[in-house]
Amino acid sequence: MFIKKIIEKIGPAFYYNKINGYCSICEEATSFVSIHNYLRDNLTCSKCKSLPRERAIMQVINEYIPNWKSLKIHESSPIDRGISPKIKKQATAYSSSQYYPNEPSGEVINGFRNENLEELTFNDNSFDLIITQDVFEHLYNPEKAFNEISRVLKKGGFHIFTLPLINHFNKTQKNAVVNANGEVEFLIKEEYHGNPVDKKGSAVTYHWGSDIIDIIRNSTNGDETTIRVIEDMGKGISGELIEVFVTRKE
Repeated sequence: MFIKKIIEKIGPAFYYNKINGYCSICEEATSFVSIHNYLRDNLTCSKCKSLPRERAIMQVINEYIPNWKSLKIHESSPIDRGISPKIKKQATAYSSSQYYPNEPSGEVINGFRNENLEELTFNDNSFDLIITQDVFEHLYNPEKAFNEISRVLKKGGFHIFTLPLINHFNKTQKNAVVNANGEVEFLIKEEYHGNPVDKKGSAVTYHWGSDIIDIIRNSTNGDETTIRVIEDMGKGISGELIEVFVTRKE
């Protein structure tokens, strides 16, 4: 309340929202606070600091795979808040990887296995669940990555992931390529997002659109994808671009 009064006194250009509710990651009562109206990256849990899309993916995992703690799980590009530390701690068979392009694939670098999603070194049928959070907008060949993930999933296994679906009513657009000189060349606009293992960040290579389900189906052996849209302010799940994608291996 004290913070809210200060912000209201400063002026109308400032935003403040606080909601009491239940966090699917903390698994307890908490409050969700944002001082920006773009909730996707700002509505944080006051206890675990998770964001709406992270709480949404946790809820979806609990719904689709309630026994996830006993399954074999791999997460690509985990972060140090939200579901990554939770699943690492609670799952009996969890592994994770980052991508270091100049290092050997499959080797452990800085505590993480080095894996390129487009050329995974895992055996076929290795995992029950693969998790990626906001990764596929940074890949140069996402079709190959979808195929590789399907390959290393067990039959009936899941790839549960988030990405910003910014072209809701239009097809996917390629935003960046690597040119003949090995440099990133932007086709629409120069755009980078944060990268936990690279201070330069990661180039945004794709603006994903309404055809994503067809792209995944055509990139795999017909794997089907469900898009979950959750709006539940009581659980701190609200805002733009917080869809959760659930692909099941056929």
